[in-house]
Amino acid sequence: MDFKRTLLVAALPLTFLFTGAAHALEIKFADIHPAGYPTVVAEENMGKALTKESNGELTFKYFPGGVLGSEKEVVEQAQVGAIQMTRVSLGIVGPVVPDVNVFNLPFVFRDQAHMRKVIDGEIGDEILAKITDSEFGLVALAWMDGGTRNLYTKKPVRKIEDLKGMKIRVQGNPLFIDAFNEMGANGIAMDTGEIFSALQTGVIDGAENNPPTLLEHNHFQNAKYYTLTEHLILPEPIVMSKITWNKLTPAQQVMVKNAAKVAQADERVLWDKKSASSEEKLKAAGVEFITVDKKPFYDATAPVRAKYGQAYADIIKRIDAVE
Repeated sequence: MDFKRTLLVAALPLTFLFTGAAHALEIKFADIHPAGYPTVVAEENMGKALTKESNGELTFKYFPGGVLGSEKEVVEQAQVGAIQMTRVSLGIVGPVVPDVNVFNLPFVFRDQAHMRKVIDGEIGDEILAKITDSEFGLVALAWMDGGTRNLYTKKPVRKIEDLKGMKIRVQGNPLFIDAFNEMGANGIAMDTGEIFSALQTGVIDGAENNPPTLLEHNHFQNAKYYTLTEHLILPEPIVMSKITWNKLTPAQQVMVKNAAKVAQADERVLWDKKSASSEEKLKAAGVEFITVDKKPFYDATAPVRAKYGQAYADIIKRIDAVE
């Protein structure tokens, strides 16, 4: 017994020597986008910077390409601390933090530059704080640009009348279905994985998304017309598990917050580059980019903003006022 006690006492000074590393953490960062995608590259850059700045106390492991499950499954794992960080689309957050839905409204942003000004300012920070202060179990740190969604179809849409009766795939959210119905189309909810064959077999006449998605999912093979409606411009938050956040020292929390804001700016540059190269490749593959007068589309979706935006009237006014 005495021998064991001596060992224990002898080991104590070593324990105290390592107290500086008590906050050493390995952070698993999951993203459904593949390796090389702008959000993933920005996340990797952020991790490298944090490992260096924290003198190796924070280390990162990346799980791109949805290897740890769907976005919903990853969020659930982050809520219990099994995954430490992820990037999440607002559709997942909306049911728990209704205020984020203001960003899901059609044409709530005039263009990409307007959206970026909003998320870089007070309103962006307020919505991040609302996510953090909710029961969601996640700390929202920064915004990624999820791209500008436009319409791609098998027949050209040069004016709103051309959309009449077309079956258009949308994300499974009543708001998005209503928006396309108001524009004269039939909004059809469908998983991303089903779009390619649905376009091929004529189950749908088109869908809507950003240029990198149109290219990388090969949807352009069956939908050669890309109409620049800019109906949705979606920011997506980077979040950390609250369980993990509470394990960080105050100094580490500041480091993580600052690094996430740097990643917000970094991803934007990567996104613009990716979007431009995707556009070039699509045009080379014979996709026609069609510029339209957006006003008829905006006017047609007024009932959707009225119905779903009622609770956010004040914040919509503030978004409008951002120059």
